[in-house]
Amino acid sequence: MIEGHGDDLYRCSRPITANFSSNLTNWIDPTPLKTYLCEHIGETVSTYPEPQPYTLEARMAETLRLQPDQVCVTNGATEAIYLIAQSFAGGCSAVLQPTFSEYADACRIHGHRIISLFRLPENRKLPKDVQMLWLCNPNNPTGQVIDKARLVQLVENNPQVMFVIDQSYESFTQKQVLTAREAAGMPNVLLIHSLTKRYSMPGLRLGYLTGNASLLRHLRTHRMPWSVNSVALLAGMFILEHPETMPFDLSACLEEASRLQSLLCQTRCIDVWDTDTHFMLARLRTGNASALKDYLIQEHGLLIRNASNFEGLDATYFRISTQRPECNTLLLNAIKQWLEI
Repeated sequence: MIEGHGDDLYRCSRPITANFSSNLTNWIDPTPLKTYLCEHIGETVSTYPEPQPYTLEARMAETLRLQPDQVCVTNGATEAIYLIAQSFAGGCSAVLQPTFSEYADACRIHGHRIISLFRLPENRKLPKDVQMLWLCNPNNPTGQVIDKARLVQLVENNPQVMFVIDQSYESFTQKQVLTAREAAGMPNVLLIHSLTKRYSMPGLRLGYLTGNASLLRHLRTHRMPWSVNSVALLAGMFILEHPETMPFDLSACLEEASRLQSLLCQTRCIDVWDTDTHFMLARLRTGNASALKDYLIQEHGLLIRNASNFEGLDATYFRISTQRPECNTLLLNAIKQWLEI
């Protein structure tokens, strides 16, 4: 559902001064990466990348203390999603909703029968016909993290089910999630990771999968050559070799997220779901998210995510990603003005 995603900045008819619509945050400064890429782009784009990104996979495996065949670099997390759906085409997939629409879209394209779940089973047993379970953890759009012990139990109690766990936002929570090494030791788990979010580089499209070597070997038989471009590969190597150049104060960001959530609730016109990360799902008690979004764009140059197209949500829902305090204050004041109209 490409048209229904956040960060539809390209649609806006006026300049946007603060963007809350994607799950990126301006707490991360990508300037060192941008500077490095500008200095090397000429030599980079004049040659083909590796048909398969072996060098970056090997370097990433070293960082994660894995073997190279336990890492699969992809053209963003989205390629990983579609590659998994294609590699296990025609099965029965359950998706824990509400969540990112691409899981169901990818499964639909590749002939999966799709079951929507709105809670995990209390008895730790999934329906017998489920062959794959798609989870986002931390979840988009709610920001909530599944308790790690409960998730491990679910995996162990359902060995017949392939667990596809999208951990694209793992760098934005203090809650425990599965590690790449833990996933590599499980025969029925694939983890999806994203460098897009942590290093604020969505235009480059760079993600990766970790998991059991035999599972990734199967996925690689369906992967097209040259799916990851040279500039993205260069960025990936820079990030791995210079992790200190783009620091991120997660504690301060989450503290600001808590402040933003509290102030939104204080309007008494907005309910906000508890979140374990920097973005949050909110619901208007009156009015609809589409009208609020249009007002914020036209009157204030601010962009939020209308979340009404997530399965299980309605026209009153929107999602925002925490930015620096000065931007968040602009948003709060603008929302208060809209509520008073």
